[in-house]
Amino acid sequence: MPFMTTDYLPGRMIVTGGAGFIGSHLCERLLADGKEVLCVDNFYTGTRSNIAHLLADTRFELLRHDVTFPLYVEADGIYNLACPASPVHYQFDPVQTTKTSVIGAINMLGLAKRLRVPVLQASTSEVYGDPAVHPQPESYWGNVNPIGLRSCYDEGKRCAETLFFDYRRQHKVQVKVIRIFNTYGPRMHPADGRVVSNFIMQALKNEPITLYGDGAQTRSFCYVDDLVDGMVRMMATPDEVTGPINLGNPSEFTVKELALLVKDLTGSRSEFEHKPLPQDDPRQRKPDIGQASAVLKWAPRTPLKEGLARTIAYFEDLMKQGAAPVA
Repeated sequence: MPFMTTDYLPGRMIVTGGAGFIGSHLCERLLADGKEVLCVDNFYTGTRSNIAHLLADTRFELLRHDVTFPLYVEADGIYNLACPASPVHYQFDPVQTTKTSVIGAINMLGLAKRLRVPVLQASTSEVYGDPAVHPQPESYWGNVNPIGLRSCYDEGKRCAETLFFDYRRQHKVQVKVIRIFNTYGPRMHPADGRVVSNFIMQALKNEPITLYGDGAQTRSFCYVDDLVDGMVRMMATPDEVTGPINLGNPSEFTVKELALLVKDLTGSRSEFEHKPLPQDDPRQRKPDIGQASAVLKWAPRTPLKEGLARTIAYFEDLMKQGAAPVA
């Protein structure tokens, strides 16, 4: 099925989690496409600084709101990104994490039902758990521990997907579901515990770079601009295109390879420090993006080295401004 442009879509879009890392880039892209944007965020992990440069735009509106409470606004489409996405943040208050995924999904689906507009769910590769199938196609049901430390996020997102497709079947809501694989870029939180931000901050401070296990576990890293392009393309598809569709970079790297590249790009004097693997940490992560290629005409374009250089420059600026801790 051919990809359709966003030009035909009406103009006012809600972005929940819009002050977060990915959400702020999405708000930026939608404004660049000529849309009006209502950014909804409770600032649990998002920051005002991420969207400060957008506040002067008359087509941009910011609303402080928690999606676990109903939202009564008007819009032509909804991007639901609200949920802490890094283990440090989603494990801090696991009950609230599950509530955000599940109750937040119910509230956004209810809003989409009332307004009769499309709603896109930012799901995650974590629905695949520690996969027994590699690479992971959308047809794979996953291998998730339902009672582990990561379950609040993994199972919360899985339940949100269930709700999206039940609202589709029962109420004919126009749903779109994407599964996001490891994404990186400027505006990542310096203390979010993700591997890219961890390595960059440790390298810039010449601290030991932490490798869990032997560093042989693999990840696939997608630059944020590429991901956002896929999200916009997904929202622009006809009603019958629901997903789920994987969005990520199929180029696979070991965690140690990433650490070596970060060390090289920063000129760091850091050494490696090995620690035990966290509970339920996936051994492999690589998307099958066949559907994204066929349906959305999408593929990531930013090489890892280029994207890391931009991300490192962002963290260097944060440290110069005193917005990130320095050694």
